[in-house]
Amino acid sequence: MGYLLLLLSVYLACKQLHYPESWHLPSEEKFGIRLIIWRAFQLSIFISITWIVLRCIDFFGIVLAHRVGIQDSKNDNKLIPFMREAIKIIVIILSFFVILGTIFEVNVASLIAGLGIGGFALVLAAKESIENLLASFTIFLDKPFSTGDLVKAGSVKGAVEKIGFRSTQIRTLDRTIFSIPNKKMIDSDVENVSQRNMIRASFTLLIRFDTPTIKIEKFKQEILSLLRNLDYVSNTTPPYIHIENFSIQGIEMKFIFFIESIDFTYFSEKREFIFLKILDTAQQEEIKLGIRDIQY
Repeated sequence: MGYLLLLLSVYLACKQLHYPESWHLPSEEKFGIRLIIWRAFQLSIFISITWIVLRCIDFFGIVLAHRVGIQDSKNDNKLIPFMREAIKIIVIILSFFVILGTIFEVNVASLIAGLGIGGFALVLAAKESIENLLASFTIFLDKPFSTGDLVKAGSVKGAVEKIGFRSTQIRTLDRTIFSIPNKKMIDSDVENVSQRNMIRASFTLLIRFDTPTIKIEKFKQEILSLLRNLDYVSNTTPPYIHIENFSIQGIEMKFIFFIESIDFTYFSEKREFIFLKILDTAQQEEIKLGIRDIQY
């Protein structure tokens, strides 16, 4: 606004000036210093107005983002920056054509028609960028993930920081930023870890072959009873404990249960408590254990 007011003040001041006839300056309708100054002034006015419009778009974007932040709507929160940038690009393109038609008196319709073949070549050259742009619209409409969600895309796992026109930025567990093209995000299998309502614990214990079957069955029932009586272990998906295989190391007993929490720290604490209870029960029953794998 300050820049626009400055230009208007300078223009009004210069309009009051009377140029000496001895300078022989041509009028503003003919090519000369006065026409150049007039065109430069018009260009500055259009640029300043465009600048004001872009700043207003930023302002309304900040206000909407603040309101969405109060409502805690992640889908709207990621859509606002995207739409703000899209509107700004449209405003810049329209301003460019208005400047060409108004100031430089270019036939915009003929110019656009003449750019047909060149535009086609440009589209081919920018094929990947257009594919990523369309993929970003697919992400916004389909909503497979939102800003802040913990996702796993291929070998990359982390929190979604930003969804842009070209790529999605993911902050990995090592606190680095990984940028993945949007087309690759929609073409690959993306696991949204934040959407789970509980966390699975899965592991296999090895029991020696010389362990009496009565002790194995008693050990299994005691652990099942323990898991069923814990209020944070899901009963919707009942705990699973069964002998699954025999190996060279011993009898393989599979344990699967779900802890009703999405907080990994809470999950780790409760899983550790269950591990200690399993070890305590095994010691009481004089069962020697080994461990093959642990998954979550």
